[in-house]
Amino acid sequence: MSEEQTFEQMLDASMKTIHTGDIVEGTVIDVKPGEAVLNIGYKADGVLTRQEYSADNSLDLTTVLQPGQKLEVKVVKLNDNDGQVVLSYRRMAQERSNRAIEEAYNNHTVLRAPVTQVLTGGLCAVVEGIRIFIPASLVSDSYEKDLSHYLGQEIEFVITEFNPKRRRYIGDRRQLIAAAKEEAAKKLFETLKEGDVIEGTVKNVTDFGAFVDLGGADGLLHISEMGWGRVGNPKKIYKSGQKVRVFVKEINGKKIALSTKFPDENPWVAAATKYSVGSVVTGRVARLADFGAFVELEPGVDGLLHVSQISKERVEKPSDVLKVGDEVTAKIIDFNPENNRISLSVKALLADQERAKRNAERAEAEKNAAEADDDEAVTVDIDAVIARQKAEEEKNEQ
Repeated sequence: MSEEQTFEQMLDASMKTIHTGDIVEGTVIDVKPGEAVLNIGYKADGVLTRQEYSADNSLDLTTVLQPGQKLEVKVVKLNDNDGQVVLSYRRMAQERSNRAIEEAYNNHTVLRAPVTQVLTGGLCAVVEGIRIFIPASLVSDSYEKDLSHYLGQEIEFVITEFNPKRRRYIGDRRQLIAAAKEEAAKKLFETLKEGDVIEGTVKNVTDFGAFVDLGGADGLLHISEMGWGRVGNPKKIYKSGQKVRVFVKEINGKKIALSTKFPDENPWVAAATKYSVGSVVTGRVARLADFGAFVELEPGVDGLLHVSQISKERVEKPSDVLKVGDEVTAKIIDFNPENNRISLSVKALLADQERAKRNAERAEAEKNAAEADDDEAVTVDIDAVIARQKAEEEKNEQ
């Protein structure tokens, strides 16, 4: 008896001591679809069930474990009903993941993971086997109605709430975006100056203009600066995501005014030679006012057709005889290069046409009169010749 006790004591002494909650390394000695047996260097083997390995209840352990494989596990119970040690890989991994997430939470570490699920209220990403929820309000620094495009996309975020007891892990992506933009804006304003030509991306288009992302800050491209010509609807010209070349017109604090009216493309530069006084031009009515109509001769160049110059007859209001889009042919009666103003007149053109018609009629009449005089002179000459010939014939007969 004493020999048996001594043997048991020697056996116990040769085995390591373990306690519930310990993390131990074991070697897989047998695997079945629903459980695996591990040698953990203890007097009893350890049993690892499918449920304690993974949350997937349909998982076949023979596909992920094989005899001889080393595995770290947690001791859940030292002695089950069969005298074996109950082990858990899932709980050990969960605790390890919790520690990693807690460390990231305490140190404000930036995590990176793909989006595994898009919910009505936000996104889900898995880090170290732990499901992190990112509310829709913390996904971006601007409102996004549809988050579906994030599915499968790898994103960065920080942990802002850590509560393993309630399994509540909240991520925040918005503050990273805000911080990155703030840094980019700082660098942009350090180098950006008025007159710079830069390429940006249209971010949003409104009725009064377009906001352009310059890579750190947004600039406003007002409707009046979208071109030398008249712009009716900015949404017909620009779309979100479109690349656009602009120049910085003005910087006022954090506000940036942009323009695409490049000075070298100003149509008024060559207007003096193209639209000299006395020239006849054709354009379309761009807009109407009580005092006259503005006629677009080319994009960016308008001429004013004053109400008194619309017709020979008296016109009370331009809208009585003209509408936007009408084609008008008129004469340039004044050009003011200092104020970029061209004055037009249909009345003067009609007067010129009537004068030209009268001159043509007068010239035709004079021509006809001259031709009549010539015919009469020819007739007189012929009669004289005939008379002379007759006289000579009579003389010869005598």
